[in-house]
Amino acid sequence: MFILENLVRKNIQSLVAYSSARDEFKGQANVFLDANENSLGSPLIKWYNRYPDPHQQRLKELIGSIKMVVPEQIFLGNGSDECIDLLYRCFCNPGKDNVIVCPPTYDMYRVSGLINDVAIRVAPLLDDFQLNLAHLETLVDENTKIIWLCSPNNPTGNSLNRGDIEMVLNNFNGLVVIDEAYINFAQQKSFVQEMVDYPNLVVMQTFSKAWGLAGLRLGMAFASEAIIHLLNKAKPPYNINQVTQELALKALEEVGQVVDMINEIVDMRKALAEVFNDISFVEKVYPSDANFLLVKLRTDANHLYEYLLTKGIVIRNRSNVKGCENCVRITIGTEQENTILVDALADYELLLDKEAV
Repeated sequence: MFILENLVRKNIQSLVAYSSARDEFKGQANVFLDANENSLGSPLIKWYNRYPDPHQQRLKELIGSIKMVVPEQIFLGNGSDECIDLLYRCFCNPGKDNVIVCPPTYDMYRVSGLINDVAIRVAPLLDDFQLNLAHLETLVDENTKIIWLCSPNNPTGNSLNRGDIEMVLNNFNGLVVIDEAYINFAQQKSFVQEMVDYPNLVVMQTFSKAWGLAGLRLGMAFASEAIIHLLNKAKPPYNINQVTQELALKALEEVGQVVDMINEIVDMRKALAEVFNDISFVEKVYPSDANFLLVKLRTDANHLYEYLLTKGIVIRNRSNVKGCENCVRITIGTEQENTILVDALADYELLLDKEAV
């Protein structure tokens, strides 16, 4: 049985959160003399001399209306990486607890765990990049606090089988965190609406991918009100700056335009996959539910990576990742960027042909 109180670190349970100046009054006010701000403003931008809303209430209300959850079920982080770090801080005792990751996957689950002195247990994905449930089960013990799942997965691009995820949720008494950073590019349904059935579920999403706001650093975590309350206790008081809040609010008014961009990226993803499959040195293009493609090569991935750098093109070389040997990850670019890439790959193909003669 999942009992949240058994998972939370004792110091977090008893923590009295920092109370900011904006936490200590209710209602409307016109004169703010409580937070030691520079009341005369900035010589450059006069209206950013005040601290932002520490709870991002307007932004959470708008996100909640789109995701069909209440604001109390939403945590906003300085990128999803802050959400990851705070989950470690709230639930994992350093030097004692462990978590499970399923590589190849997003490496910050591992890095953040090691930073927090939490043991990392590894359940590699199967050859088809799906969960190895039997192996995963053997890794769980009384000190396993979190299982990290990325779906659609990075760097492989595929979605994990929904039934497998549900199996983990139903049989694990710790937290199951599903990172849905790329969910908008997939046909699979988000797990956000499943929180009512799974009190141990945390779903992460982001403004960096489909919303095109990577530079703002704004991540989202959706969970029960009890879990979100703990994250809010542990976060810095003003973790989301005023500019980020304002620009995110503006972006959320353009849902239709974002949907159009998603559809355009998905169409370009399909077109690029077809082009890559026709290239002689490409062994396989893996199916993708994300805004990138994982491509396995017959030639040396390191050599292709270095060649493209000479053309001013940067892709991600994933050859050093177990399970992605001799693979590169290629983000779907603009139509112009994709054309430049395809032309460079054609030139590389000719180069290989000449060397083979």
